[in-house]
Amino acid sequence: MDRKDIKSFTFAEVKKAVEDMGEKPFRAKQLYQWMHEKLAADFDEMTNLSKGFRQKLKDNFTYTSLEMVGRRISEVDGTEKYLFRLADGNVIESVLMRYHHGNSVCISSQVGCRMGCRFCASTLGGLTRNLLPSEMLDQVYRIQRISGERVSNLVVMGTGEPLDNYENLLRFLELLTDEHGLHISQRNVTVSTCGIVENIRALADERLQITLALSLHASSQEKRKELMPVAYKYELKDVLDACRYYFAQTGRRITFEYSLVGGVNDTDQDARRLGEMISDMNCHVNLIPVNPIKERSYVQSDRSVIEAFKNKLEKYRINVTIRREMGRDIGGACGQLRKSYMDAKERKNGI
Repeated sequence: MDRKDIKSFTFAEVKKAVEDMGEKPFRAKQLYQWMHEKLAADFDEMTNLSKGFRQKLKDNFTYTSLEMVGRRISEVDGTEKYLFRLADGNVIESVLMRYHHGNSVCISSQVGCRMGCRFCASTLGGLTRNLLPSEMLDQVYRIQRISGERVSNLVVMGTGEPLDNYENLLRFLELLTDEHGLHISQRNVTVSTCGIVENIRALADERLQITLALSLHASSQEKRKELMPVAYKYELKDVLDACRYYFAQTGRRITFEYSLVGGVNDTDQDARRLGEMISDMNCHVNLIPVNPIKERSYVQSDRSVIEAFKNKLEKYRINVTIRREMGRDIGGACGQLRKSYMDAKERKNGI
């Protein structure tokens, strides 16, 4: 018999599973609390459940609990980067960032990524597999348990394309924001996408109160193709129309992520085109000084160029910020820690 992943169950599904095992209904609440409030690492930690019930749980279900295999703490800003091993031996990374408004965790949604964005380390090895809802969730749980600190904000911006793992993402969001669990507000959750049009529209129809962040990174279709292969499938106009639809359905302001690459997408013409393209939208632009990776020749824009780009966009009455760089001294950008771990493993195995 295939054992099911109980940490990906909703509260209603846990209640039914407990009932099907012949246990009293109140046991479902106890079990759910151990998983999603007390953040138990395994069934054996659930000490107010009988040994017989715990054995039935082991016989019928798997229990997702990530193993920390690496942790780096920035000496500059206290950002913490975690490397977790999954049950099948794959590794993923997550980041804890501390802000004055609370702790934010950036999680991965896939093992690797198939989107191929030229400036991102996450995609260098391609896609291995999607993460289960429980594997996304347990990144938050392990970080809370290890750090001893409450997480109040969540961004799905780590390794992977969240909307390429759409059904599991929806289930994860349901569990994360459920009143029986951590109960993180939907308004404190941001999901990033490189622009999978049909799934942006599907997510809009869910009418959740999460923030949608589009990885834009270019002011034209041609430049987007150069930086992001996904642009060969989706026209920029269609992506922006999907973002407008998301705002119409949810009332949530769109965030545009724009990684500034020196001499590639940071010119005066780029700023002007971008301003004209989105000035009619209720949006916020997050300018990101690109994190150089050794596999690519891209370099970060000069600080004066970044400031000038920001000023030009503001002339279009667009809300703009320059992302505060966090964790630069610990390989804080997406995919960098996992990539270094995989490289070291290959060297050890003589590959």
